Amino acid sequence: MMLRLLLSVLITLSLAACVSAPTRDPARLPSGQWALDPAHASTHWQVRHMGLSWYTGRVEEIDARLDFDPANPEAAQLTAIIQADSVSTGDPDFDQTLCGGGWFDCDAHPEIVFTSDRIEVTGEDTGRVHGQLQLKGVTRPVILETRFYGGVFNPLEGRQALGFHAETTIDRTQFGVGRLPGNLIGDTVRIHIEAEFLRARQE
Repeated sequence: MMLRLLLSVLITLSLAACVSAPTRDPARLPSGQWALDPAHASTHWQVRHMGLSWYTGRVEEIDARLDFDPANPEAAQLTAIIQADSVSTGDPDFDQTLCGGGWFDCDAHPEIVFTSDRIEVTGEDTGRVHGQLQLKGVTRPVILETRFYGGVFNPLEGRQALGFHAETTIDRTQFGVGRLPGNLIGDTVRIHIEAEFLRARQE
């Protein structure tokens, strides 16, 4: 038992020693395709409840792909797909209500899709991702305000990883989501994303 514990500690320390500080210089990162690491990603949304608080929920199932060329970061392409029935409030009964026709209409529109149009670099580690959000059959432009945390080799996965924060706001009424008046549930929805991407494995 003691030997097993010692070996576990040694392996952990060895892996930790292999992790360098992330680089925020895109030119030092490999180009290619990157896939969202769902174990290290989260999406939360907030909406005003009767003007008293920001009611907070999350998205449980999201997949994303990033095509990235360090020589031309503004040409990066991002696609993200959310399963509409994974929008969660922590209340299973209300989650089922949200899948109904007055809200996300999950049967008719099972996916919520964001596709980037262009990337605008605004600072050393900040940018705007301009794109189109398709929700409940309606497509509207959305801008993600992003911060690049950097890239580093992930020894547990054996490949490079990237980290980002992104946030945006949308008007739920523009997508026909929710039939409650704005004095009960606010029209503005705030979305906060923490995401790590792993470089696609080479064939």
